[in-house]
Amino acid sequence: MYELCPETPADTPEVEALYDLCFAPGRTALSSYRLRDGVPPVPGLCLVLRNGDDAVIAAIRYWPVEVGGHPVLLLGPVAVHPTAQGEGLGGYLMRESLGRAREMGWARVMLVGDAPYYSRFGFSKLSGSKCRRPPTPIGCWVWNFSRRAGLMSPER
Repeated sequence: MYELCPETPADTPEVEALYDLCFAPGRTALSSYRLRDGVPPVPGLCLVLRNGDDAVIAAIRYWPVEVGGHPVLLLGPVAVHPTAQGEGLGGYLMRESLGRAREMGWARVMLVGDAPYYSRFGFSKLSGSKCRRPPTPIGCWVWNFSRRAGLMSPER
């Protein structure tokens, strides 16, 4: 049994340890992390799943950024502890958090990540996109949440 909870500041060390376990040691050197520098995550969309022992077993975060002058959510990272991978927990976090984003009025969600995984949630690649957060533009792979899923109306 898992409990879905909003991430709190007290969860940060445990969530960061999960991300360190699930991703390469140099994860914070990636360009997507530059978009997050000095920007607080979006409250209410950063979620954790706790197991029966009250340990964080999965987590997802969102950050506010701008693309083409439009406010956009940057999704990620999303991670599931290796002992719980394959149970659908990442998909559950994706669906739950995207639904909450919609309820909060967010129209756009982007990410840098694995196309085969995220396409099953309705994301598609947007070619030629640049993510911009002052002071430096950073090139990104961007997926646009499809109209089919009802969370995003593409603007080109």
